[in-house]
Amino acid sequence: MTNVAVIYYSSTGSTHRLAEAAAEAAAKEGAEVRLRRVAEFAATGRAGSKEHAAATADIPEASLDDLEWADAILLGSPVHFGLAAPQLMQFINTTSALSIPGKLLNKAVSAFASGSAEHGGQVTTILALHNAICHWGSVIVATGSTDAVLYEKNNGNPYGAGTVAGNRPGFIHEENVGAMAYQTRRTIEVAAALNTSATVSVPAPVPSAG
Repeated sequence: MTNVAVIYYSSTGSTHRLAEAAAEAAAKEGAEVRLRRVAEFAATGRAGSKEHAAATADIPEASLDDLEWADAILLGSPVHFGLAAPQLMQFINTTSALSIPGKLLNKAVSAFASGSAEHGGQVTTILALHNAICHWGSVIVATGSTDAVLYEKNNGNPYGAGTVAGNRPGFIHEENVGAMAYQTRRTIEVAAALNTSATVSVPAPVPSAG
């Protein structure tokens, strides 16, 4: 069984709904799932933010243990000026205690994002998270361009699932759920392959004669 951690920050609920879609898809694949929200420390005051905080208060906050436990990790963030939200980055900034000793090495990690506008920074936010994944020594899992779901309206980039929420708190498009499910399945498949590879024994080198 693959351990999957879905770790995200959401202010008004759109990223949360993508994260929920990922968690549900992982559970359907038979994975053990932890859905974890990153703690709020700089509330935006945007419409719907207080309601969203109250509605998701029972979701556990992310911890380093969740990262170490997971075989596959999905990171989600709203767009903040083309970058990941500072709340998620603050959490990532605490991970050197895991990354430096190699405890995040060769884990399968993927990223997703939500934004208010089309071409409003979803891709750059995902790529910014890819930078952190490289520092972890983890394996970036991109969605690629081969699955039909990626070509549906309101989907479609090869880096990770994203949504255009506009000024609608908690909104995602129906087809985004399918893209998120595909991304999750792919991340689990890569994690399983990495785990299989890690268990294959490598023969010791034969000493040369003489």
